[in-house]
Amino acid sequence: MLPVQQFIDHVLRHQLFGASDHVLLAVSGGKDSVLMTQLFKQAGFRFSMAHCNFNLRADESQRDELFVKLLAEEMQVPLHVVHFDTKGFSEQHKISTQMAARQLRYDWFEQLRQEHNYAFIAVAHHQNDAVETVLLNLVRGTGISGMHGILPKRGHLIRPLLFLSRQEIDQLVDDHHLAYVEDSSNLSSKYARNKIRLEVIPHLREINPKLEETFAENIARFAETEELLQQVVMQTCSRLFKKEGEVISIAIKDVTALKPQKLLFFELLRPFHFSSSVVDEILSSLHKQSGTSFYSSMHQLIIDREKLLISPLNQTCDEVFYLHTKGEVSIGFDQRIKLRFAEESIFNGDKNVAHVDANLLVFPLVIRYRQDGDKFIPLGMKSQKKLSNFLVDEKVPLPQKAKVPLLINGNGEMIWVAGLRQDERYKVRTTTKKVAIFELLN
Repeated sequence: MLPVQQFIDHVLRHQLFGASDHVLLAVSGGKDSVLMTQLFKQAGFRFSMAHCNFNLRADESQRDELFVKLLAEEMQVPLHVVHFDTKGFSEQHKISTQMAARQLRYDWFEQLRQEHNYAFIAVAHHQNDAVETVLLNLVRGTGISGMHGILPKRGHLIRPLLFLSRQEIDQLVDDHHLAYVEDSSNLSSKYARNKIRLEVIPHLREINPKLEETFAENIARFAETEELLQQVVMQTCSRLFKKEGEVISIAIKDVTALKPQKLLFFELLRPFHFSSSVVDEILSSLHKQSGTSFYSSMHQLIIDREKLLISPLNQTCDEVFYLHTKGEVSIGFDQRIKLRFAEESIFNGDKNVAHVDANLLVFPLVIRYRQDGDKFIPLGMKSQKKLSNFLVDEKVPLPQKAKVPLLINGNGEMIWVAGLRQDERYKVRTTTKKVAIFELLN
């Protein structure tokens, strides 16, 4: 008899899905996915099936697809089938065949889940897969999250067979004469995971015959340890991170005071995708010259005096906008500059508003971002000042300096450093007859 009650207990214990949920099963046709399908059927849960043909094993791939189609007919459930050009995708994206297959199948599963309103996607990983994942992570280098390997549930992905070992699955399939297909690539030591499965784990099992059980206990402890760590990281994040728009600042003195420093700092920077080696470089450079920069695939971290500033990459600040008459112009996605005219000025000290002598304007006006050599005469001063020095004096964070809009007159002179200071030459005087009022709107 199949362990249906154990299966249901595992589902309930980890709250994998509800009794009325419609679950999509990833079925390759191998022992694991066939057993998972049988357990879902006998437990009375509602499910459909999905099969990926990666076209990597010629006739064998077609055989697997046909087998799964017959299994779906036997189960009387809907089946989704897709064909992938896995090698072409691998070459196009310059990744391994295994990584290509993984990305293709999980992207497709998620697409199916959303299109057909499936509650969860079930994959047939078991205890030995969890052991292999932990060992593989250790060999390649990992943080605490890599120590718990694969979890029973993560987002919309569930693993209902993690209560069984490889040996238990083999025995159940044999005892109940369940038909399945064998993937010949599983017997090759070409891939790292197969090498661990075929050559490493057998030796470890000689040392500990209950290897899977021991790893399951360790994995549970590591998962709880990660949960505790994340609680500490969230508390630390709320205490140290100061957000201004898209820029996050962290006081260097607070980073220096972290204990344990590297672990906590790495976890704080994890959402920004900084690698462990880059985190090491940042920590060793905390007191280096202001302006030192570090990069991840998505963010930039800059040392700025006594702070670290984190900002998104790919902020385009080389755009130019034109203002031909009164009205407004959008600059980027979230800012606008508006122009209107008045007979007199009413100053209220708002830095996002500039009052300019309209008779001095030469249209079209240009709105752009900083360039090397920019100068202007800040309001209240008599001589020109480099824009770069002005921004330093105003303590504008480095990542934001390139994003400050500049209003330039048609004669090339700077009228206004928007949101900070206008030029002395364009201020309203007693002789001014018409006032141009510029507003920076967010």
